[in-house]
Parts: sequence; C-alpha cells; structure tokens
Amino acid sequence: MNPQFDPREFELSISRRTFLGRAAYGLGGIALATLLDRSRLRGELARPSAEHWRGVANPPHFPIRAKRIIHLCMAGGPSHLESFDYKPKLKELHDKPFPESFTKGQQLAQLQNTELKARGPFCQFRKWGQSGQEISELFPRIGELADDLCIIRSMHTEQINHDPAHAFMNTGSIIKGRPSMGSWLLYGLGAETEDLPGFVVLTSAGKSGQQPVSARQWSGGFLPSRFQGIQFQSKGDAVHYVGNPEGVCQSTQRQVVEEIKRLNGILAEERIDPEIQTRISQYEMAFRMQTSVPELSDFSTEAQHVLDLYGVKQPGDGSFASNCLMARRLAERGVRFIQLYHRAWDHHGNIEKDMPVSARDVDQPCAALVADLKQRGMLDDTLILWGGEFGRTPMSQGSGRDHHILAFSIWMAGGGIKGGLTWGNTDELGYRYVEDDQQMHVHDLHATMLYLCGIDHKRLTYRYQGRDFRLTDVAGNVAKGILA
Repeated sequence: MNPQFDPREFELSISRRTFLGRAAYGLGGIALATLLDRSRLRGELARPSAEHWRGVANPPHFPIRAKRIIHLCMAGGPSHLESFDYKPKLKELHDKPFPESFTKGQQLAQLQNTELKARGPFCQFRKWGQSGQEISELFPRIGELADDLCIIRSMHTEQINHDPAHAFMNTGSIIKGRPSMGSWLLYGLGAETEDLPGFVVLTSAGKSGQQPVSARQWSGGFLPSRFQGIQFQSKGDAVHYVGNPEGVCQSTQRQVVEEIKRLNGILAEERIDPEIQTRISQYEMAFRMQTSVPELSDFSTEAQHVLDLYGVKQPGDGSFASNCLMARRLAERGVRFIQLYHRAWDHHGNIEKDMPVSARDVDQPCAALVADLKQRGMLDDTLILWGGEFGRTPMSQGSGRDHHILAFSIWMAGGGIKGGLTWGNTDELGYRYVEDDQQMHVHDLHATMLYLCGIDHKRLTYRYQGRDFRLTDVAGNVAKGILA
C-alpha cells in the first residue's frame, strides 16, 4: 500500500533540502576546502583562466636535464635472464634442483609448494660496444646502442601480480586513486604544448603473453583530472570524433566552446572546485586538437628511410613500431610524458618460442627511437625508460618462468643518464638484487626520474584528506651514480 501524499510534508522536505544544499556549498564547503587543500580555499586552482599550466615546481628545484620522458613499458614482465642479466652459473644448474637457501621464506607467485628446478638462459649473450655491456642476442639492435644505455640490473619491487605491480611501478602504491608518475610530472612541470595533452598513452599487443592493462595505470588519481593520461588509439584515428559533425563549421564550434566557457565561469564564481577549471581548459584543448591531432597523425611527411628505420609497415596499424614513431612525433610537439605499453611478456610457458617473437617486435623500434632522437638532437633532453613491472624467476614453471619481484632489469637512455654503464648486480643465479650502493627500488627510480626533470621528489607534494602525498611516499633516493 502506497503512503498517502502530504503536500505540507513535501514543502518542508524541499526547504530542508535547499538549506542543506546551500550550507554544503557555503560554510561546509569552506570548511572542507580548508581540510583538504588551503589553495582551494583561496581559489587558486578554481579561478577560470586561459593561462597555460606552468607547473607547481616553477622555477624548477634543480637544473632540468630531461624535458620529457618516454616510458617503453614491456607489460607482462620480460625475463631479465634472457635480456640484460647473464648468469652462466644458472646455465650450469639448468634442470637441477634450485638451492633452497635462495627461496626459503620468500614470496612466490604460482610456484608456491612446488618442486623448484633451475632454468638456465636459453639464448646467448654478447659484449656490445666499447663499454662491453652484456646484452642478449635476442636484442641485437638495442645491443648496437650499448654505449648510449644505462642498464640497471638491481631493480626490485613489492608486488608480485600484474595489476598491482603495474600500479606500484606507475604510482608508487597499490592503493587505487593514487596519481601516476606521468600525472605527477605534468602537475610539477606542466607541458610545453597547448595543442595536445601533456600525458599521452598508446598500447600495442604481441602474439603471446598479452596481459591486460587497466586505464587506472595512467589515472590522475586525486590530482585534478586535467593531469591524467589520455589514451590515443594505436590503430586508425588517434582520437575518435576529432572532426566536427557534418554541417558544423569551425566558427560555430568556437561559439559553442566560448558559451560553455562562459557558463562554467559563472559556476566557478559560485563554487570552489578545481574540476570546473579542468572542464574549461579541456574544452579549449579539445577544440585545438581538432587541428593538431590530424597533423600529428599524418605520417606522409615522414621520409621512407625513417619508416624503414622503425620497421613501420603501415603507419597507424596498431604496432609497437608505429607507436614508437608516434612517440617521437609527440615528443617533438611538446608532450611531457609519453607511455607505450606493449603487452607481450607474460611467459609462463613456451618462453623459448614466444620470447624471441616479443623481442623482435620491440628491438628495432626501441633502437630506432633512441637513434632517431639522437640524430635530431633530442636525446640529450629526452629520458627513455625501458622495462616491465617485474622480472621472471630463475626457476622453471613448466616451459616458462613465473613472476619475480626481487630482481629484474631495465635500461635508461638520454636525459642526463650516463651511457655505457651497467648499474647494480644480482646474485650468481639472478634471484635477488645485491644489497650495496647500487640497488634500485621503484621509489629510487621515481626519485631519480623526477630529479632529472628538475624536481625534488620530497617537495613535489599534494595535500589530500589532510596529508601531503608524493610519488615516492616516504622513501626514495636519487641514484647519483647513473647521472652523466
């Protein structure tokens, strides 16, 4: 039975609702803004303004060595034992019981409570360049650039499964809602472009090991949403619906954007909310992208020898090679943080068959990107980071390797990094990083990256829920030994 409608009660409910709503936007809003972020009380982020975001680290804390970062993310966790960390002792031990002294009391992923047998590297290693860095023959093009690379063998992380490990590599935390490193960098420095997003993400997939990657990996978290990563499409049009609808001209579109800006400006005068300013700036950005994105995606200006250098068969075909060339074009246009995910490295089985295929997919494009930036004079102020979210076990998992967090390898190039250097070590079986002054935790990596971009990681903070947060949480040391 429905309750009887009482008009008087309805009027009272409207009055109460109106009072509470106004109070929330008035004194309650002021109190909340004070608790969360005093800058919001002053309206510093909320004022409607056409001024381009210059970053909170303005001026920078240190001299800027890297103006931009390109993160080549090998999603799935490539084996360090078949790439950049040669272990002849492990090869001798192949298919024999793995020493319990290494694994006792240690966290394992899918090998818990199983008989552990050593798996030696299935490929050969060579010393490359004048520096003589040891790199697998699966990566011959990258090997040719050994003197430009800093290989870090002592990387370690805290999360043993893919999604939280990606989150930890990106945000320094597994708690959802934390900003990614690209968002932190954009918040700290701003971008050099007003016509494209300052943080762009592209993805590609190999023929195997295709571990999914969620959009939270490039989230802006609790930072204003203008700092989140924007995913461009790797295949076809980089941005959907970038053109005007049929019958709508540029001047009409401009009038619509101006009117929305005016209405948002009125709202910003009534409410202290940084997302209003985000909406204003993003409408402006979307309007400018209608011109900038088609020009960005037009590979017809690229010479054939450049396409051949990267191994691009068809621009915009969704391949990692095409994405690498797009990354260079984004870098040229002032994008601050570019992230390329290649989902191809989760080799729990058939590693001898599948890893060479994954390596071929990325070897030439990665080397081409470094070489192309170098010959254009951009490598000196572009930091390139190559690596996955963790490594793989030196023990067998059938015909493959399991997840491993205590040791894995990455490499860096350009942007103030010392080339021809191998930094850090692992034990003789590649199981654990050696605890010395060359170990590299994810927090240390983040601190070093920010330092190269002119930012003190301890001073790049954002107040949220009564606490000052930072990318490196309460840890992180700059690896001064890898700096040029």
